[in-house]
Amino acid sequence: MAQRVLVVEDEEDIAFPLVRTLEREGYDVSWVDSGERALADLEGVAADVVILDLGLPDMDGLEVCRRARESGFGGAIMIVTARAAELDRVVGLDYGADDYLSKPFGLAELQARVRALLRRTQNGFAPSVPEDPNGLRIDAAARRVYAGDQEVPLTGKEFEVLSILASHRDKVVSRGRLMADVWDENWYGSTKTLDVTIGRLRQKLESVGVTDKVVAVRGVGFRLEAGQVQATSG
Repeated sequence: MAQRVLVVEDEEDIAFPLVRTLEREGYDVSWVDSGERALADLEGVAADVVILDLGLPDMDGLEVCRRARESGFGGAIMIVTARAAELDRVVGLDYGADDYLSKPFGLAELQARVRALLRRTQNGFAPSVPEDPNGLRIDAAARRVYAGDQEVPLTGKEFEVLSILASHRDKVVSRGRLMADVWDENWYGSTKTLDVTIGRLRQKLESVGVTDKVVAVRGVGFRLEAGQVQATSG
């Protein structure tokens, strides 16, 4: 089955070339021109990647991103916008986006980024994790994380970062390793992307009472410590 891409863009002269290009790549592409239509679409049919403009006529794209994540959408979200400042990028990632592409952009770059996002949202990505009957439970096949019986709603990038840290429990994983494995060795954005993702991951784990801590090792990377993880085969 073709992977599904939802394009959320209100300008036809931008949307049409995107849709045609992605369809030629073999994706199942849908296009909507407002935030409410995007949210309604995601409730009805799952998407693997959402390409999301911020300047929508009915609501800011950041609100679309936030509401999609709160409703449980776990696919990849790539923001495309003319807001190119680093603060805008950080805010977008903090709202749950996985990637951020500034306008104007080349279609070849967008295609490469979509492929990278899809590679990292396949079920087979997550590494094996040491088994333990207590604490966090990472279901690699279903790409879900549980604290006891409660599911922890993570984005794709948050899941991947946690999976890597859990598979190297109590050992430091370098920033470079995380950026290369979770984003791409050819990632063009700021490494603050990783810090934003780690921050969101910590908040979500703490909110459900998880005792595991993602600890920063200054100048090196991050380490997951002080809890237990159970992996299931799904």
